[in-house]
Amino acid sequence: MYSITPNSSTPLHIQLYTQMRDDIVSRMKKGDKLPSIRSMASLYNVSKTTIESAYSQLYAEGYIESRPKSGYFVSDLYFEESIANKEPPLSTYDASKPKEYHFDFFPAALHPDDFPLKIWKRLSAKVLRDDSIDFGSYPDGEGEMELRVEIAKYLGQLRGVNCTPEQIVITSGFIDSLKLIASLTKQSCPTFGMEVPGYHIAHKVFREYGFDVDYIDVDSQGMSIQKLSHSQAKIIYITPSHQYPTGVTMPVANRQKIIEIMHQRDGFIIEDDYDSELKYDSRPIPSLQGLDRYDRVIYLGTFAKALSPALRVGYILLPKQLLKRYQNSYESHFAKASLSTQKALALFMKEGHFQRHLRRIRAINRRKHNLIRDTLKATLKESMHIATEGGGLAILIQPTRPLDWDKLKKLSQEAGLKIYLAKERSGGDFEAVRMGFGGLTQEEIIKGVKEFAKVWFASLL
Repeated sequence: MYSITPNSSTPLHIQLYTQMRDDIVSRMKKGDKLPSIRSMASLYNVSKTTIESAYSQLYAEGYIESRPKSGYFVSDLYFEESIANKEPPLSTYDASKPKEYHFDFFPAALHPDDFPLKIWKRLSAKVLRDDSIDFGSYPDGEGEMELRVEIAKYLGQLRGVNCTPEQIVITSGFIDSLKLIASLTKQSCPTFGMEVPGYHIAHKVFREYGFDVDYIDVDSQGMSIQKLSHSQAKIIYITPSHQYPTGVTMPVANRQKIIEIMHQRDGFIIEDDYDSELKYDSRPIPSLQGLDRYDRVIYLGTFAKALSPALRVGYILLPKQLLKRYQNSYESHFAKASLSTQKALALFMKEGHFQRHLRRIRAINRRKHNLIRDTLKATLKESMHIATEGGGLAILIQPTRPLDWDKLKKLSQEAGLKIYLAKERSGGDFEAVRMGFGGLTQEEIIKGVKEFAKVWFASLL
């Protein structure tokens, strides 16, 4: 049994996720079946949304996997071996007890103080006081129109996206968006192509829906045009503005070539606008979707990096032919994000708070980005080089000398440092340490990097 405290400042789904994660690490084994969402909701007297959010986070971090019509099972915590040659196993240190970390370099975290809590509370209260909102009926399955209008304005003004509010579907986050896309394209696009290295969740979702998967190499300009040309993929997933995890930006010429290739195949491109809002050394790069003359790009984004991952709000811009499929499916009848959250977020954007928040969050994380970069350079000196910088919530570093990666992981664990390696979530041959800074204070960044330097130098060969 897990202990859930309703009045805690920690959200219910985070309480449950944390305890289940520790249970998986300390007690469970690969293949163990988790209780169904319905039974968990009944057992703990919480909403199914709470359980789904906890399971989604476990799934996103690779602790569990979903099997069609069977449920959720404990995974092996490794990226599938079929992407690349078998990778070295994780080190064999004892993980039987939950570990407290002094510094957690999670590469996708925001600091709690960065969330505009006072404004959000005021807007949420305003929504609840609005007697015109019908909490007794089912919300719009595509999402509240006022939120879709604001997202369309934002995408058009700041991302160069061409769309109407009617093309936008609100989802409960990245995984939900991918699942919806997979369900809409599985009949017409049997082969899914993705970048390698790339975000491991993408191939897991599409495999779950029965797609064949082509793994397409990434070069210095993003997804390899040559490899894509030889692929059978009719739907591909790319991160052109800030490739995950290498940080490569795809040039305009290659974007146009990819659009032409997929148009000739009567296929689709999933553009994940990864970290697009958080650019520190250049202006945000216009979207690939804005170049699309053939209505082939499925554009998706979330508010996780720029505002809060806890809100569980994402969005998809569907090409018109896929929008018709969606509107004719059962999926279109049920909202995927809570009504009150959508209403509050729409007000947050309409009143200009989101734009001001973006300017503030960029400034905060630009300072952190520059601080961790400069501290790493000063501390590790010529023993490392920076592989990726200038955007997002992490800097990726690689050694300039041979390094024992297993030893680095083991020593970091013993020192109370939580670090994240690229291959664990990306596959391929690209390896780097993802030094996240968004969830740390400036003081913690300096202290944490100095502690990390000790295990780094001890792991060099």
